[in-house]
Amino acid sequence: MKKLLLIPALLTAALVLAQGGYEIKVTLKPFKNQYIYLGHYFGKQYPVIDSVLLDGNSQGAFKGAQKLGGGIYIIAYPSKSKFFEILVDKQQHFSVIADTLNLEKKKFLNSPDNDLFTLYQQHMTTQGRQMDSAMKQYAAATSAADSARWMAYREKLSQEIAAYRKQLITRNPDNILSVLLHLTEEPKVPPAGQHPGGKYDSTFAYRYFKDHYWDDINFWDDRIVRTPASLFEDRLDKYFNSLVYPDADSVNKEIDRMMAYAGVSKDLTRYLLVKFINRYLNMKYMWEDAVFVHLFEKYFSQKDYDWLTPQGKKTITDRAYNLMANIMGHPAENIALPDTSGTMRMLYGTTAPYTLVCFWDPTCGHCKELLPVLDSMYRAKWQADGVTIFAVAKETDGTKKDWLDFIGKHHIGDWTHVYYSKEEEKMRINSGIPGYSQLYDIQSFPTLYLLDKDKRIMAKKVTWQQVDEILNVKMKKP
Repeated sequence: MKKLLLIPALLTAALVLAQGGYEIKVTLKPFKNQYIYLGHYFGKQYPVIDSVLLDGNSQGAFKGAQKLGGGIYIIAYPSKSKFFEILVDKQQHFSVIADTLNLEKKKFLNSPDNDLFTLYQQHMTTQGRQMDSAMKQYAAATSAADSARWMAYREKLSQEIAAYRKQLITRNPDNILSVLLHLTEEPKVPPAGQHPGGKYDSTFAYRYFKDHYWDDINFWDDRIVRTPASLFEDRLDKYFNSLVYPDADSVNKEIDRMMAYAGVSKDLTRYLLVKFINRYLNMKYMWEDAVFVHLFEKYFSQKDYDWLTPQGKKTITDRAYNLMANIMGHPAENIALPDTSGTMRMLYGTTAPYTLVCFWDPTCGHCKELLPVLDSMYRAKWQADGVTIFAVAKETDGTKKDWLDFIGKHHIGDWTHVYYSKEEEKMRINSGIPGYSQLYDIQSFPTLYLLDKDKRIMAKKVTWQQVDEILNVKMKKP
């Protein structure tokens, strides 16, 4: 440091500028005159961000004018089929020397982050071997005393590992390795004696675990997204799958809380939005439609992102528009179409405790199988339960005669039947009115919706068996 103080200020400034961006010098034997690649983790993806042609001495350097975001990076072999990991954070001018025959002995120059990580790995390898040995001795124990002794030893090793990790984090609070260690830790619920009333309380345990799940993990720190899926992404999945109450309001609240913090980071914003929009585009439960629409309205409808293509935004927009009018728990859109006599019939004109809306096509093979089954269930039990069936025949390849012939042949005339012609669909769309296919998100035939007495959507896109199960629950039948 004393010598550095003697360097003229102008030269010092030049050196600082020279250290901008990144330069990672690599020696990777045995590859010569071949390209190797620099990438990083991004959940389940491995985006490649740079490449370099190694010279005849197996040497090359990844260089860039802009600094890299911190995280776990990978250096991939020419075939891209194998790679090894390095840490990249604040110090981005360093060297790595490696040989594919013995990667464990790779060396780093001028990289404190990787040196610390190497020491951590070596320590954990040693501790892991001791733990494995202790577990084998415990399994082979032939007496209670031996079992207790090896169990105590295992506990002692666990405490030493925890203390080592805690000390490492305390001494290096902002280091990338500390970030990674926090991602691997889960809250430890206090023992039962510390629960309210002095005994185990499952509700307290759940609340404690959930409330402390994200301790020391900052949603504005984009280093967390450049990690393997087993760290951040799996942790995120566990949180939403196991700890967040499964309804749209609860999920939306959690998403908004995370996005509020992530908003300062372009990479975290991208990561979370791509994660959430893909997850709820492929819905697992019917109520998730409201989550997707919420994502669209708050984060996509009035915003553009340089990472989102026009086609990608169109896909999100079109899907949201198809869901907006048929969200679970919301009133279904009214339907006004002619019946078999040409008289206009309205969905809201029917009064019944439950309405089963069936969109079908007289030429659809599956429809021909399903409608007789629906009629059998209707006559056997659903009618007595207060169900009415409002059947919407969508004209596709068939004709109105096909529709009428099917109704007569299968004796289902006591349903409410209406016909949705191609002309009616075209007229609505040309008038700027969404067609019923969009309002009810009809992707295939048949499609069933179950509505309550107020025409609120109880279930959508369900099978007849699911309809029967729902009605049994509502009627409290075995």
